[in-house]
Formats: sequence, C-alpha cells, structure tokens
Amino acid sequence: MERDEMAENGGTEGWDQSQREEMSRFEKQAAFFLRADGEKGIVRQTYIGDGSRKESDAEHAWSLALGVLLFSEYANEKIDVLKTITMVLIHDIVEIEAGDTYAYDYAGQASAHEREKKAAEDLFGMLPEDQGQRFYALWEEFEAYESPEACFAHTLDNFQPLQLNGATGGRSWAEHGVRKENVLRRNEKTPEGSEKIWAYMRTIIDQYFPESQGGALSEEVQRRWGKDCKEEAAGATKKYE
Repeated sequence: MERDEMAENGGTEGWDQSQREEMSRFEKQAAFFLRADGEKGIVRQTYIGDGSRKESDAEHAWSLALGVLLFSEYANEKIDVLKTITMVLIHDIVEIEAGDTYAYDYAGQASAHEREKKAAEDLFGMLPEDQGQRFYALWEEFEAYESPEACFAHTLDNFQPLQLNGATGGRSWAEHGVRKENVLRRNEKTPEGSEKIWAYMRTIIDQYFPESQGGALSEEVQRRWGKDCKEEAAGATKKYE
C-alpha cells in the first residue's frame, strides 16, 4: 500500500500487529536497498573493458554474479549457486562505509578487515534481524575463505579484475608499479576455488609479466603507459613491495 493511499485510509489505524510488523520489515529492507545504492559511487582501481574509466563496486559485484552463473561448472567442488551469487553481490557493500582498499595496498589491507567488519555490522544491522544475520553470516563466510562457495567467490573476485587488466593492456598494473610477485602473492589461494580459472589467469599473468623481465611488466606495456604513469609508478613500486 502506497503512503498516500495509507493516508486516505487513515494510515495504519485498524491494522493488526502482523500488518504493522510487515510494514516495518519492508521499510527496513527499503532503507537498506537505498543505502546499497551508494555502492555505485565507490570507484575501484580497475578500468572497465574499453579502458574509458574505472569501474565501480556495484559494477564489480554485478560482474561476479554473472560470473557465478557462467563459470560455476568449473568450481573445484560443487557449490550452491544462489548462495554464491548472494555472497558476491553483498561482499563489497561494506565499502560504502569502509571505502575501497586497493588489492596491492598492503598497509591498507592490514586494517581493512576491522573497518569492514564495523561497516558490515552497521549496514546489515539496518535489515530485519533474520535477514541481517543471514547477510552478515555470508559476509563472514566469504572473509573466512573456507567453504567451497567462499573459495569460488574469491577466485572470481580475483579473476574479474585480472581479466580487465589484460583487456586494458595492463594499464592499472602500470599505473601502480605492480610486479609479477605482487600478482602471484595476491592469488596464492585462487586455485582453491577453481584450478581451471586459475590456469587461464596464469596465461594472462605470464603474457604481461614475461620471465625475461624479471618480474616487471613487459617492455611493450611499459612503453605504452610509461609516459602517463611514470611518476605514479615510481612512488608505488616501494609501497607494494
């Protein structure tokens, strides 16, 4: 029932307790739904496929949800697809309050979990208790990196930006002075979700970080982005070691 219609009919007067509780439940969900819209404004460091701009957290989450539908057959273990889709859709909502921490910002990563935990409590606390507890439990499961669903979700969480880095000529890696050892460190547990996807990721990594470069990006990538990224990369190299 719309609010103006409620007013015409005397508001909620005459409603029984279950009707009042149902409306309260909906209003909590609607408030969370609107708050989640803020995820569209969280800008990540990864460029979208055509390289025209950086993606948002919301776009990243959508990509992962689509990825679960597409690639679930390649999970190392059988997964609950709906559960995994829910997990990837909510995993970065916490960044509305905690902010995005770049994958290779190790100093920032050290404090990220505590900031994100507080944000998860606040944001999921907006929901009706049963739903809020379910979402919070899924977020914690993702963070724990133990269940088949969490492992596969993390694999996609790492695969999607790496694929975009490949599609955009290694631009974000070049801008931040990222080296091969940084990428491998980031992906130490990626094979636990899908050996098949990890094998594909390795072809991209080896293409952009050839052995001949001793861990640095290929000369072609450095030439392509060197002029635009030289100053930023100079300061980033030490930061991400």
